[in-house]
Amino acid sequence: MAGIYIHIPFCKKACHYCNFHFSTSLKYKDAMIQALLKELELRQDYLQNESIETIYLGGGTPSVLDVKDIEQMFTVIQWYYNISSLQECTLEANPDDLDKDYISDLKSIGVNRLSIGVQSFDPVDLEWMNRSHSAQQAHDCIHDAYTAGIDNLSIDLIFGSPTTSDNIWSENLELATRYKIKHLSCYALTVEDKTPLKALIDKGKSLSPDDDRVARQFHKAQTYLKSNDYLHYEISNYCLDQYQSRHNSNYWNQVPYIGIGPSAHSFNGKERQWNIAHNQKYINALTEDTIPYELEVLSTDNLYNEYIMTKMRTSQGCQTSVIKGMGEKYERHFLESLSSLIDEGKVIRSDDYYVVVDDYKIISDQIIGDLFI
Repeated sequence: MAGIYIHIPFCKKACHYCNFHFSTSLKYKDAMIQALLKELELRQDYLQNESIETIYLGGGTPSVLDVKDIEQMFTVIQWYYNISSLQECTLEANPDDLDKDYISDLKSIGVNRLSIGVQSFDPVDLEWMNRSHSAQQAHDCIHDAYTAGIDNLSIDLIFGSPTTSDNIWSENLELATRYKIKHLSCYALTVEDKTPLKALIDKGKSLSPDDDRVARQFHKAQTYLKSNDYLHYEISNYCLDQYQSRHNSNYWNQVPYIGIGPSAHSFNGKERQWNIAHNQKYINALTEDTIPYELEVLSTDNLYNEYIMTKMRTSQGCQTSVIKGMGEKYERHFLESLSSLIDEGKVIRSDDYYVVVDDYKIISDQIIGDLFI
């Protein structure tokens, strides 16, 4: 099985915290669509006719596209890829782009899952983040999705921002569970370089995230969502039973995937490719039937570190037998590095797996770093 990711590099507004590749100008949207279609054609042999299980349109904001644009992509995918085993087709969307008609049209062309960038149901939060939608639109789009017949919804929520009090965070979680949202991605606000938020903080015009608040709200999500039958299956992701994101889970399980669009990554088990993060250069190259990418052949060290980085973020954890299969050097390093983490109660063993203890998941990145070779 394999997946296809398509990066749509357009947004209506620049959120203060975002460092993804996008443009707020739609001037070259049509040229970009044609370039994406051409790359889908040129990449057809990359996965060696591996059956496609998931398609994911991310960005940016894919919901700025017309349904006919998305339908063109699906048509080209059907021409060049084996989609006989397709299970999940996700589109990322902003609430202000979604209404019943648009969602119904998406469903009719094969979209069966929406990942909605709600971020918060609180208007003060949304204004501080510079989001393009209102709190009412966040509510309305969920109702519209259910009415249109797509109930496999994921929503993003951000915690730890200066405007997100503990009460607001609790209300966001309560609303999500009241709506019976199948999947939640809960992200701590992070300050990335070259973002408006970083510039505002540097100029003293915004507060930095408070570490204590971040930790408190992270643990609130853990306990509250667990009490409402959500599985905390990855550090930032929660779901009701059987509603894990298949596409993202495949990333974490090192399943091959192809990335289409500027800045998109591809992985075939042996090497990683990433496209240029520049819209006009990407379009120009595809006009000449050339894919503008860089390539890295992965060493065993790379593969070991990637396995640690992805699997230790999940509820399943790292499997000793997998690491053993990489060679004695990696098994020895892994077990030796684990020793102090186990003694400190941060990691436990479950059968052949080692997993991060719930209370320490908030410092998973630090634990993962300790295990790198």
